[in-house]
Amino acid sequence: MEKKVTSIKEITANPAPLGLMGFGMTTVLLNIHNAGFFELDAMILAMGIFYGGLAQVIAGIIEFKKDNTFGATAFTSYGFFWLALVGLNVLPLMGYGEAAGSLSMASFLFMWGIFTLYMFIGTLRISKALQVVFGTLTILFFLLAIGNFTGSSLVLTIAGYEGIICGFTAIYAAMAQVLNELYGKEILPIGTYQA
Repeated sequence: MEKKVTSIKEITANPAPLGLMGFGMTTVLLNIHNAGFFELDAMILAMGIFYGGLAQVIAGIIEFKKDNTFGATAFTSYGFFWLALVGLNVLPLMGYGEAAGSLSMASFLFMWGIFTLYMFIGTLRISKALQVVFGTLTILFFLLAIGNFTGSSLVLTIAGYEGIICGFTAIYAAMAQVLNELYGKEILPIGTYQA
């Protein structure tokens, strides 16, 4: 008796633009604060929870389903980064632990810089657009770590401006993927890696 094989084709949308927009917009807004334009307030915390946090985690879970280890690792990690950052700001206000000191924040940001540096190396096999996103993000984390470690408001302000640039590069990469897919041709170049 011959076995019948049924194959199921999975068709899911590309989750990367959602993850990149969640990261990009939240990064821009936080770094406008870091550059000194307004105080850290509920707007940034809400973006950190819902768009920078949850939207990226959802995008990461979909990347797992699409068998994209890089995307899954990046989006879930940075989504949880945003949730952790909000927790660092909110938990002490709720009476759960002491506020993070400058040395512990420097350590937190330094470890994220190390992680991002490794992810940047991964982008060398993906696209120029993601190389710029992860390259500027690596610089941002190390600037923030140095600023917290030294207590230098100048370094933190510089980090804020660099972070605004970083966030906008992610927004560009997200919109390039959306528009290129919609139009079926390259509207915004992303410099896809050619093996």
